[in-house]
Amino acid sequence: MAIADSNTFVCAEITDNQSVIAGSIAALLKFPLGDTHDLFQVLDICQRYADELIETDNHAEYIALCGRLLAGLNVLKVVLKSPLPKHLIEQLTVKENHVDEYRRPLSTDSDTTCDYCSALTMVLLNQQVSLEKQEHISGLLFELLSMLAEDLKAPRFIRTATGLAMIDGEVVLGIH
Repeated sequence: MAIADSNTFVCAEITDNQSVIAGSIAALLKFPLGDTHDLFQVLDICQRYADELIETDNHAEYIALCGRLLAGLNVLKVVLKSPLPKHLIEQLTVKENHVDEYRRPLSTDSDTTCDYCSALTMVLLNQQVSLEKQEHISGLLFELLSMLAEDLKAPRFIRTATGLAMIDGEVVLGIH
């Protein structure tokens, strides 16, 4: 059925009182994200976007989540270049040095991994691959973000008598 003075047709599934995007995804999409958030907050929200991306079957939600994820990854790139706030330094500091227990570094740096995630998100946004490949890329994106988060949240510092040092033994200047 056409709306008066329009060439647009109304879908029976979508009415004026029904939201196209419902529930927790709508709340997630409304969540403000900016460079005022710390590294861990940005990582967590990007992971939530990627997780919902895997779960959704709604095309509008899927595209909206891809767009928000891409925006979140752009914020992550900025936050990665910012100095760590004191509360994150404390979370990343341990008292004993068990290098093998704490660090599982990725073979690429965080900036490159973030760029990989952005590239995968762009592939999903372009909608040029089959649905099956989109599912695989979404899964790969989620796994890559999870590995990045695990790597970035792994302890990096050890408290010594002279101050903080990197777990691998390198002295860190200017951090108390």
